[in-house]
Amino acid sequence: MKIAVIGQSLFGQEVYCHLKKEGHEIVGVFTVPDKNGKADPLGQALPDVVAKYQALGAELNVLPFCSQFIPMEVISAPHHGSIIYHPSLLPRHRGATAINWTLIHGDKKGGFTIFWADDGLDTGDLLLQKECEILPDDTVSTLYNRFLFPEGIKGMVQAVRLIAEGKAPRIPQPEKGATYEGIQKKETAKINWEQPAEAIHNWIRGNDKVPGAWTEACGQKLTFFNSTLNTAGLVPEGEALPIPGAHRPGVVTKAGLILFGNDDRMLLVKNIQLEDGKMIPASKFFGGEDNDTLELTEAELVTREAVRNAWKRILPNVLEVEDSTDFFKSGAASVDVVRLVEEMKELCDGLELENEDIYMATTFMDFIQLLVRKLRGDDRKSECIIDYVEKAINKLIVQMPHQLFIGGMFVDAEDAKTYGTINPTDGSVICQVSLAQISDVDKAVAAAKDAFENGLWGKISARDRGRLLYRLADLMEQHQEELATIEALDAGAIYTLALKTHVGMSIQTFRYFAGWCDKIQGSTIPINQARPNRNLTLTKKEPVGCALSNVKKVSLELGGKSPLIIFADCDLSKAVQMGMSSVFFNKGENCIAAGRLFVEDSIHDQFVQKVVEEVRKMKIGNPLDRDTNHGPQNHQAHLQKLIEYCQRGVKEGATLVCGGNQVPLPGFFFQPTVFTDVEDHMFIAKEESFGPIMIISRFANGDVDTVLSRANATEFGLASGIFTRDISKALYVSDKLEAGTVFINTYNKTDVAAPFGGFKQSGFGKDLGEAALNEYLRVKTITVEY
Repeated sequence: MKIAVIGQSLFGQEVYCHLKKEGHEIVGVFTVPDKNGKADPLGQALPDVVAKYQALGAELNVLPFCSQFIPMEVISAPHHGSIIYHPSLLPRHRGATAINWTLIHGDKKGGFTIFWADDGLDTGDLLLQKECEILPDDTVSTLYNRFLFPEGIKGMVQAVRLIAEGKAPRIPQPEKGATYEGIQKKETAKINWEQPAEAIHNWIRGNDKVPGAWTEACGQKLTFFNSTLNTAGLVPEGEALPIPGAHRPGVVTKAGLILFGNDDRMLLVKNIQLEDGKMIPASKFFGGEDNDTLELTEAELVTREAVRNAWKRILPNVLEVEDSTDFFKSGAASVDVVRLVEEMKELCDGLELENEDIYMATTFMDFIQLLVRKLRGDDRKSECIIDYVEKAINKLIVQMPHQLFIGGMFVDAEDAKTYGTINPTDGSVICQVSLAQISDVDKAVAAAKDAFENGLWGKISARDRGRLLYRLADLMEQHQEELATIEALDAGAIYTLALKTHVGMSIQTFRYFAGWCDKIQGSTIPINQARPNRNLTLTKKEPVGCALSNVKKVSLELGGKSPLIIFADCDLSKAVQMGMSSVFFNKGENCIAAGRLFVEDSIHDQFVQKVVEEVRKMKIGNPLDRDTNHGPQNHQAHLQKLIEYCQRGVKEGATLVCGGNQVPLPGFFFQPTVFTDVEDHMFIAKEESFGPIMIISRFANGDVDTVLSRANATEFGLASGIFTRDISKALYVSDKLEAGTVFINTYNKTDVAAPFGGFKQSGFGKDLGEAALNEYLRVKTITVEY
């Protein structure tokens, strides 16, 4: 079919290319002349151009996104007439700013129409319509880029195909529901504050980016961009911004500018354009010159325009690259990041630029600022200001932060509230630590939510996230002596143990999960086909994110009373050694500590004798001394609970073989303790001590099932253990034990690759290993029919 394309813009170019691919003959492309750099809105036809057009013999005029008046002698000339693309579901929103009004009116559905042109204003018969959902934070740009542009091109090609096949309908437009709205201009875009928050949000996004919704405040005209109603977790605390006519003053917060409707609901604006045209983050409105925006030199202005041209080449869907243009929201993919980095290196003589730099400065203005800082050699990231407490200890100068860490900054708690954190070795105050209040928790949640939705982490690739986790592990390893020293000072952990386990296992954990970052993937699933069509079902795994209600996904580890069964056929020396570790590891402050030992009758006395001998060899003292075996309990209140726990054991008739009292030293030291003759009904047989207290009970020789029944007679089920040389017995018992972890001929042997978590009242969910990933992910199922 012979086709004349009439219109302008990238949209028209794409339609032209697709129609040629379909095999149509494009006999001519016509556009409107420029007048003072802008398209002439009066649409005065040029006679010589009309004559040239008529000589081409077009069978159909295709008008992709043509907003100018086209003379009727052109519209009606072809055999098939003319079809026009319009970005709304006609008859709703006739006129040139249809997309704006779709958003301003808060329509839940939007879309486009391809209709047969007539002599009215968007009133011709309908040929084809396609609709889409309007997302709560859609703007003109996002709606256009996500649906109206790509699907509109397909729609135009489909419409021409229907005409060529003789199948194109002509459906008269209904007048019911028809609307016509005028062109939005700056003078008509002023915000009316006597509306609910949702209406104000719709007004702002409907005018974003052109002409821009504005208000007067602080003696100047402020234009608002990037509005959202997603304010869950935000706390309206910050500097007040009085706005004439507004129901309440706005509040400038770290997240942006919070505004209020007359229904007292909040909306958040993230960018503000000042009267002089400068665009700033709303969070920095009161920052004045402190917002660190650089003034560019003449040479830098030339570089800026060269960079703008590079963005235009990389982002073909963008008509104009403005300061607020977002690289990724404009359709850029990871390959475009690499291209931009390489183009900048070439443009700026080998400038050091990394992929992460693009993710950190996604708008054109921010990217220019970053680029100029690098070119000036002033690209040092602002250092996090930390008020350290310094101590000379363990042959080190240890620096310890003592404030709350919220939103990437160390800050004081509300009203500067603090508490003294105690060194359990001597009872002295290490320093005053910020005591978080409810409002501080709210701020932390809001900061986490903002980081999840808008932060750099979610924008960079999974592989880059893994690389950063590896880097964190490396940094921890470089500073492991300092971290272990702080753990010994603050928690009473034996230094060598803290170095190996508390810190060492943390490093291993980061490295293990760093390797998982780019291996979290979904699957494809065969399902019954919807014949004669076919179906494809796939799943993808997404991060869960901050919960909004009490119906939330949780993983709980709630402690335990883990049984350790020692059979007479065990390696007794090893059983004694590992039995000691199962109870006294980290002075008993261990969630999987063996809370109760069942020892077979024939070896019971010998086992107890050897344990007591080993206990008496333990050195109790300063956890920083390398030969110390047993440090102080973490807290004075916990120490008192252990004393009461032992007193109750004695009162109920258990035999206190050794220990049971505080060590006569400064600090919170408790003697390693051994109880025997512990019966099943006793308090110490049922309740966790979370301290260095070994609870020993006998069981009859050969009575495997009875001891199993006793071991399982607890509401907990975190861990358990078995010592025996009989592998059949070991496997039988491990099958029957009701616990999330079973150790055989070992204890406390956990690893970052092995899932860890309890049964029964010990909780649910898993830490560590691949299984732990499921606690932080949700599975989405997607089914496509084709």
